Amino acid sequence: MPVPSADFKKALKRLSDKEKETLLLRAVRRDAELYETFAYELLPDVTLEQVFEETSDRIHELFNVAVTGRLLNRSLNKALSKATKETARARRITKDKRLEVDLNLYTLRLIFDNYTGQFESVYNGFFVSTARLAARTTQLILQNLHEDLWLEYKSEVDEFLGQLHGRSKSRNLKFVLPHELHIPS
Repeated sequence: MPVPSADFKKALKRLSDKEKETLLLRAVRRDAELYETFAYELLPDVTLEQVFEETSDRIHELFNVAVTGRLLNRSLNKALSKATKETARARRITKDKRLEVDLNLYTLRLIFDNYTGQFESVYNGFFVSTARLAARTTQLILQNLHEDLWLEYKSEVDEFLGQLHGRSKSRNLKFVLPHELHIPS
């Protein structure tokens, strides 16, 4: 994104309130993410919980509607990729890193409750993508959340990591998948 220049800022200050409102409305009509960001920041009834609910509903739909056909592993992989993008979008809108962790865990719960049978497929894509999401979530918890919250997530993350390590494909991963959420002393 371009950084607004000093001349641009001066020109913006010279605009009347009506002209600023017109420009802002035109911008949010063109960009849905910008609209959602402004709605989150300006409207009192758009809360973090509501953003979580809407995003988790979209992720749920991705896995229930998009996952069909002969190539189930491929469609699961696409759904997981889109779910990751939805999570990133929600994080950009709210700028809340805990929301990102919660949505990643929601996605992992959905996968482990319904689609672990696809981990044994001859195709590795879905297993590798799920393992990457679990590793990234572990990293996000340790880097971005307060230490008091680590214990809250530890048992669930350890269960996911244990299930992934229980599969024979975990030995062939080209990245380090932690065995547990290691909490430094």
